[in-house]
Amino acid sequence: MANDSPAGPTNRLAQEPSPYLRQHAHNPVDWYPWGEEALARARAEKKPILLSVGYSACHWCHVMAHESFESPDIARLMNEGFINIKVDREERPDLDQIYQGVVQLMGQGGGWPLTVFLTPDLRPFYGGTYFPPEDRYGRPGFPRLLSALRDAWHNKPGEIEDQAQRFQEGLGELSTHGLDAAPSHLSAEDIVAMGHAMAKRMDPVHGGFGGAPKFPNPMNVALLLRAWRRGGGEPLKTAVFRTLERMALGGLYDQLGGGFHRYSVDERWLVPHFEKMLYDNAQLLHLYAEAEQVESRPLWRKVVEETVEYVRREMTDPAGGFYATQDADSEGEEGKFFVWRPEEIRAALSASQADTVLRHFGITPQGNFEHGATVLEVVIPVATLATEQGRPVEAVQQDLDAARRILFAAREQRVKPGRDDKILAGWNGLMIRGLALASRVFDRPDWAQLAARAADFVLANMWDGTRLLRSHQDGKGRIDGFLEDYGDLASGLTALYQATFDAKYLDAADALAHRAVALFWDEEKQAYLSAPRGQKDLVVAAFSLFDNAFPSGASTLTEAQVALAALTGDVAHLDHPEHYVAKLHDQLVRNPLGYGHLGLAADSLLDGASGVTFAGTREAVSPLLAAANRTYAPVFSFGWNDTRATPPARLQELFEGRDPVEGQGAAYLCRGFVCERPITDAATLSERLVAAPGH
Repeated sequence: MANDSPAGPTNRLAQEPSPYLRQHAHNPVDWYPWGEEALARARAEKKPILLSVGYSACHWCHVMAHESFESPDIARLMNEGFINIKVDREERPDLDQIYQGVVQLMGQGGGWPLTVFLTPDLRPFYGGTYFPPEDRYGRPGFPRLLSALRDAWHNKPGEIEDQAQRFQEGLGELSTHGLDAAPSHLSAEDIVAMGHAMAKRMDPVHGGFGGAPKFPNPMNVALLLRAWRRGGGEPLKTAVFRTLERMALGGLYDQLGGGFHRYSVDERWLVPHFEKMLYDNAQLLHLYAEAEQVESRPLWRKVVEETVEYVRREMTDPAGGFYATQDADSEGEEGKFFVWRPEEIRAALSASQADTVLRHFGITPQGNFEHGATVLEVVIPVATLATEQGRPVEAVQQDLDAARRILFAAREQRVKPGRDDKILAGWNGLMIRGLALASRVFDRPDWAQLAARAADFVLANMWDGTRLLRSHQDGKGRIDGFLEDYGDLASGLTALYQATFDAKYLDAADALAHRAVALFWDEEKQAYLSAPRGQKDLVVAAFSLFDNAFPSGASTLTEAQVALAALTGDVAHLDHPEHYVAKLHDQLVRNPLGYGHLGLAADSLLDGASGVTFAGTREAVSPLLAAANRTYAPVFSFGWNDTRATPPARLQELFEGRDPVEGQGAAYLCRGFVCERPITDAATLSERLVAAPGH
């Protein structure tokens, strides 16, 4: 846990399990956590609420805390004029989603820290993100803003009421954006058109979308691959591979320790914001594993192996669950743990090793970061170094690998960034999904076991069969799950079943999907709410629509439902995906960048719950299974009828008649619940998996 706050008297946040809230326990601000105590006091005293939303790995959240929340003078203004509430956006994504809308309606970009001012009945009347302690960066100073809003609250109540009314109406419209459209059928041509529209927004030199700052956006990159698969043309694949290569060689990727940082502040993936998020690494693991299926490359394998090792080493609880985030800052400085200077390299390595490393990673006395430090990026490829040194590529690579191990060990002696050790059900589902696919593609059953331990932890400690908890920390589960928790976990468990063929994960995914529909589906809108129906502390109903840094729960649940239909043969699982994708069709096609993961789920839905059942003993089906795992066939789900065992109850009917052929392992490939003749040859199976429907 990162906590740079000074010791001294504590406020209510000292009792909170969230590391982010505890970071503010020593502030002189009279903070409340979100809850009835704070809301009741605001109503009783008729005071406005100052709502501050952030998360533990957020650099600018730390900056605003140091500049403003630790200042006795600013704290006094806050305490005198407002009821101050601090929210961890990782605990309450529904509140964050709604109130980010305030900043959007004000024509700003949104982000964290989020600072919003509310009436006692929770209607916003002003908002922004980071505010400096005095006027700068084109932003008003926080003390001046506090004084102006307090004055308006007492002396201009009519203006406050008008603004609150307008914001409430605007938030209601934002929350249901696009849900008034008539349902429409999505086609394969739509997927290709979405891919082409997204490709136009890609950087032709460095890859990725747009300029600076640049985010990995893995779901949108993955959707380009889907469009390529449906005949969109080689330039789409080229754009994807350029993006993956540049990210992996840049400073966005931790060149010593593995894993990806949150985003880069520049357009060429060089200088990152250094926090590492579980959800980014989960989605990128999945994406690089898919790239390996499309075209095997040593770089893809390196990135996946190192990222899994990073997650195992830094982000895995002894009990099995995965932690949420790792901080950007250590010792009060952003990036200090990760950057290097030439003299540090020379102190750790032999002269020849140091020369090679300095060239390879572009480490110079001037540096590429603050104070002459360098963020490591691959500047000179190994092949070029080998030519320069007149040595075999393999020898130079071995030297570099040895040097990297020495530098990593040296870096481990530094003060590490703080870590938020809460275990979130949904984000664990995303990592389970990524690990499960990677374990299949790279034939690493140990990675599937890493995923299975996390799944077992979440199912044992956070799911009782009807209620999923969002967060687990300090030995306790808390906060009812949101749609993203149900959807992400169901998606992860369907992926884990396909890596382990343990039916308990399929059963749990099935139960989660049914429960999610019961809790979150809105029949009138034909869409999903983010929070359970009837959530009392929300100013407007929050619908789960957009895919942002991580997928919306509606998108991952749709993905899980399509897979469940294929894996169980239960056609009822397609009812809600068909209605939901039809309802969102216009938004998908018009704004594919905002619905990347839903595009992936919709693409799978197009092929009518495609699946393959392998039949026979493990030895008999092994060549077929290996061929399927190496093939890029993202719309297919895989099951196994182990003929030495009694089929699980849920799968008995599906497996009926799907048997080995003349003692040979067989693959039954089905689309829309119609199966082809059984396939016994691995090469033929690969061909059929990549063939277009109807061919």
